[in-house]
Amino acid sequence: MSFYSQVKRFLVGRPIATKHAHHERLPKRTALPIFASDALSSTAYATEEIMRVFMVASLAYLHFTFEVALVISGLIFLVAFSYYQTIHAYPQGGGSYIVSRDNLGVRYGQLAGAALMTDYILTVSVSISAGVLAIVSLVPSLSSYIVPMGVAAIGLLTIANLRGAKESGVVFAIPTYSFVVLMLGMIGWGLTLPAPPVPQSIAHAEHQLVDQFWMTAAFLTIAFKAFSSGCAALTGIEAISDGAGAFKEPTARNASATLLIMATLLAAMFVGASFIGNKFHIIPMELHQAGYKTVLAQVCQQVFPVTTAFGTFYFNALQVATTLILILAANTAYADFPRLCSFIARDGFLPRQLASLGDRLVFQNGILFLSLSAMALLVKFGGDTHLLIPLYSVGVFVSFTLSQAGMFARARKLKLGGWKPWVSFFGAIITAILAIVLLVSKWKEGAWLVPIALSILLGVFIGIRRHYDYLARELEVEPTDTVPKVRMTVILLVPRLHKGILQAIAYAESLSEDVRAIHVTLDAKSVAKIKEDWVRFGEEIPLVILESPFRSLVDPVTAYIDQTIAETPDQFITVIVPEAVPKRWYHRFLHNNVAIALKLALGTRKNVVITNVRYFLK
Repeated sequence: MSFYSQVKRFLVGRPIATKHAHHERLPKRTALPIFASDALSSTAYATEEIMRVFMVASLAYLHFTFEVALVISGLIFLVAFSYYQTIHAYPQGGGSYIVSRDNLGVRYGQLAGAALMTDYILTVSVSISAGVLAIVSLVPSLSSYIVPMGVAAIGLLTIANLRGAKESGVVFAIPTYSFVVLMLGMIGWGLTLPAPPVPQSIAHAEHQLVDQFWMTAAFLTIAFKAFSSGCAALTGIEAISDGAGAFKEPTARNASATLLIMATLLAAMFVGASFIGNKFHIIPMELHQAGYKTVLAQVCQQVFPVTTAFGTFYFNALQVATTLILILAANTAYADFPRLCSFIARDGFLPRQLASLGDRLVFQNGILFLSLSAMALLVKFGGDTHLLIPLYSVGVFVSFTLSQAGMFARARKLKLGGWKPWVSFFGAIITAILAIVLLVSKWKEGAWLVPIALSILLGVFIGIRRHYDYLARELEVEPTDTVPKVRMTVILLVPRLHKGILQAIAYAESLSEDVRAIHVTLDAKSVAKIKEDWVRFGEEIPLVILESPFRSLVDPVTAYIDQTIAETPDQFITVIVPEAVPKRWYHRFLHNNVAIALKLALGTRKNVVITNVRYFLK
C-alpha cells in the first residue's frame, strides 16, 4: 500500500463496498443533526440580525424584535410545508434544482442550482465564523485568531464528512441535541423570571420618538428591513428536501417527518430567544467592542447569572454547544452540496468527476470543492459573520422562490386541485419579494456580489455543457468509421546503462520493430562510456546522442520528437521512460523524475504516448 493510501485510510477509513450502500442510509434521529443543524443553528444569530437593523434606526425599535420573529416563524412553516410537498413529489432528492428544472425549464433549474451552490458555500463560511465568534464570546483573548480557527474547523469537517454520512451523523448528534435542550431550557426558565427595568438609553430613545408624526412610516420601512434580515432563520429549511435520498425507507415519510420536527424546533427556539431578548432589553454589541458577547450569550447571562456556580456552568455549556452546532451547521452543506453537484454534473453542467462516489460512498470531490471555496470566503471576509450574511440570504430566497414556483407549476401541469398548490404560490411571491428587498437593502454591504457569482456560475454551466456536447459530437462513432492501421515508433530514454534499462530494452523491442534509444548528454566526456556499454547490451537498437548546451533534459527530447512527427505525421510515437521505485516513499525526493516534466511538455502533441517502465529497488 502506498504512503498516500495509508494516510487516506487513516483519515477517512477503509473503503465501503457499493453493495453496502443501503446500510449508509440515515434514520430520522441521525438525519436530524445532519440536515437540520444549519436551520437550528440560525437561532444563534437571526435574532441579533433583527436587532442590529432596529438599533441603527433607534434603540426604541428593539422592542419589536419579538413581533418580527413571530411573523418570520409563520413564514418558516409556510416554506416548510412547500418543501413537505416537494419531498413527496421528489423523494430521490434534488430539491429546488430538480423541481425548477422539471417544471420551469432547464435555465431556471440552472439558476436554482447556482443559487443553492452559493448558498451552501456561504452556509459553511457563515456557520463556521459564527461558531468561532461564540468561542470569542467565551474567551475574548482569542479574537486575533478568528480566521485560523475557522480554517482549522473547516478542515476537521472535511475529514469527518469524507469518512461517510453515517459516521458523521453519529459525531454530530450530541452537539445538536445538546444545543436544543440547553436553548429550550434557557427559554423556559427565562419565561418564569420577572422583567428588569427598562435601561435609561432605551427609555430615552422611546421618549424621543413618541411625538414624531413620521414615526409610523419610518417604522414600517425599518421593520420590513429587519424582517428581511431576520429571515436568515429560514436558511437551511431546504436541506432535507435536497438530501431526501439519503434517508432510510420509506424515504418520503421519514424525510417529511424530520422536516416538520425541524420547523417546529426552529420556530420555538427563534421566537423564544427573541421574546427573552426583548424581555431583558438586550442590545447587540460590536464585534471589536471590549468584552464582546453575542446577543444569545447576553440572554443566557441574564437568565442564568454567572455570579452563581450553576449560572457559570450553564453559560459555558450553552456557549460550547452553540459553538459546536454553528460549526457543525456547516455539515448541512456537506450533506447537500456534493449531492446537488452530482445532480448538476449528471445533467452535464458541472465536471463529471463531481458525480462520482468515492471509497466511502460519499461524493468526495464535491466535499473538497466546498471546503476550498468556503475557506477562501472565510479568509476574504476576515471571519466576520455580519459581512457574510448579506451574501448568504439572497441566494437562499432565490432558491426558495424557484422551488415553490416549480411546485405550483407542477400542480397546474398535473391539474391538482385543492388549497395545497396555492400555499406554494403565495410562498413563492413572498420569498421573491424578500429576495429583492434583501438584494436592494444589502447592496452596499456586499449583496451585489451575489448576482455576479450567479452569472459566473451560469456561464460556467453553459460552457461545460457546450464542451460535453461538442465532445459527444466529435467522438460519436459513425457507420462508415473503421479501426485505423497505425505505424509505431518507440523512443527509449537512456540516462545511463543499468539493470533497469535492460528491462526497458526488452519492453521496447516487444512493442515495435522501429525502436530508437536517446541519450541526452550534459557532459561530452561521458559519451564514450555510454557508447561502449550500449555496444554490449543495446542489441540492434540504434543509439542517438543529443547534446544539451543549455543543460535541459526535456528540450532536446521534445525537439527530436517534433522532428520525427514532422517526418511521418501519421505514426504513433511511444516514449519509454525508465523509472526507479524506491523501497521507502521518502527516497523519491532523491530521484530525478523526468517523466513528469516530459508528460507536461508532450501532453499536447498528437499521437505521442509516454509510458514508464518501473524497476523496483530492493
